[in-house]
Amino acid sequence: MHSKVQDYSILPARICFEITETSAIAHLNDTIGFIERARQEGFSFALDDFGTGMSSFTYLKALPIDYLKVDGGFIQNLLADPIDMGIVDACNRIGHAAGLKTIAEFVENDEVKDCLTKLGFDYAQGYGIAMPVPLNE
Repeated sequence: MHSKVQDYSILPARICFEITETSAIAHLNDTIGFIERARQEGFSFALDDFGTGMSSFTYLKALPIDYLKVDGGFIQNLLADPIDMGIVDACNRIGHAAGLKTIAEFVENDEVKDCLTKLGFDYAQGYGIAMPVPLNE
């Protein structure tokens, strides 16, 4: 990986790879090895769709990641469903306990954004934050 970083003048500190929880768990040893090598180069990693797997919290301790992205399915119903609220809050607290920055997906409006702010999330993504834009603008 080191030679590609130099060949293409890549700035690793500006790149965060996202790995889905399901994929990471399915290939746990390979995933851990890749993440460890890439982090030595300066890349960071986010565990995407967190909370969808039955063993989420178990594998969280094994993966050397930097960010925890809580699955948008829980975020979308956050205000209407007390179970989703509990899951989102637990994911955020456990992420912070593990020294990770937390990211909420599918933030579609100010009410959800305000709730996530009160819960202490570090980052949010979704139409309620900003609409996607072409890279060439």
